[in-house]
Amino acid sequence: MNYPFFYTATILEWKHLLKLDKYKQIIIDSLAFLCNQNKVKVYGFVIMPNHIHLIWQINSKYSLDKIQQSFMKYTAQQIKADLTINHPLVLEKFKVSAKDRKYQIWERNPLSIQLFSKEVLIQKLNYIHNNPYHEKWNIIHQNGNYHYSSELFYNNLPHNFHFLTHYNELF
Repeated sequence: MNYPFFYTATILEWKHLLKLDKYKQIIIDSLAFLCNQNKVKVYGFVIMPNHIHLIWQINSKYSLDKIQQSFMKYTAQQIKADLTINHPLVLEKFKVSAKDRKYQIWERNPLSIQLFSKEVLIQKLNYIHNNPYHEKWNIIHQNGNYHYSSELFYNNLPHNFHFLTHYNELF
């Protein structure tokens, strides 16, 4: 069986770049594209101010490394393009001394853990969905709903995440 992965990617130096909704939307659009191209299935996600968590399954025709690299490269290029035009001073905070790039948006080596059981997947999904409610983030109050999370999908609330697949279809 081709098991899903719990994936975490972090913005360089944990900077809160993803506070802006337009950068969250770049991530959403990229995930939707990958799903529509049948390269991945996304079972859960959350976009936090400085990192993202995903539960996704890579189509067996593709390698995990290639999909991760493509996703991170595309989202970084889109964010960098917007920063160049609209926030050049912020872009300077992402300047790096690297041979292969002038700017870096994402930390290297994202975390990817394969999920071999429904129980572990549900545990990670609960972690993802509870992340915005943690007091350290001060994103949302317990009575509200965080828009940039698959929690809306699983709670049957209005959302625009038609690319999501329910984990029950996997197990």
